[in-house]
Amino acid sequence: MSQALSDFAPIPEPTLREQVLTWLEDQVPPKRLQHILGVEQFAADLAQQHHLDAEAAAQAGLMHDLAKCFKPKKLLQMAQVEGLEIDPVAIQTPHLLHADVGAIVARDEFGVESTVILDAIANHTLGRPGMDPLSCVVFLADALEPGRGDTDDLNHLRQLSQTDLTAAVAQTCDASIRYLLDRQALIHPRTVLTRNWFWQACHEQT
Repeated sequence: MSQALSDFAPIPEPTLREQVLTWLEDQVPPKRLQHILGVEQFAADLAQQHHLDAEAAAQAGLMHDLAKCFKPKKLLQMAQVEGLEIDPVAIQTPHLLHADVGAIVARDEFGVESTVILDAIANHTLGRPGMDPLSCVVFLADALEPGRGDTDDLNHLRQLSQTDLTAAVAQTCDASIRYLLDRQALIHPRTVLTRNWFWQACHEQT
């Protein structure tokens, strides 16, 4: 005896996380997806440690690299349409725009409306002077998730991130700047501004 269509349970709509993961599987290579999942988990854990919204941190972590594999021309075009500031360093290295563009994708592709989450996505690469604690968490998670390595310096920063977000951001900026200097790479001015702001904030805490 055949069953009426009404007898079958409706198929549930995929969750936002499932939608994002499906989209990412088509957009980034497996190694990048592994990094993204590491950032998602690290951000959630770090947020919980600091009594922040772990769900928001996880969501920003999952979506932080939405635009990571976009071509330079697409990054520049999307940034221009959005009216983002595009300085000479970004023109030379459009990849640096992927964080800000990723926030645009999160908003337009997945309907994310939370300013805090969108800011955390946009700030995860270059940081931003005075960025809020959730942005600090995602910034640190991107730099320090386990897939980044197991060096003494990384482990020190991971431990510091558990107790002092401000100092961890300042020292992580220093580590990033040293890395870029060693490779004679361009350093975006926002990285320097972020570093200086958080070091000044550290001194004000003492």
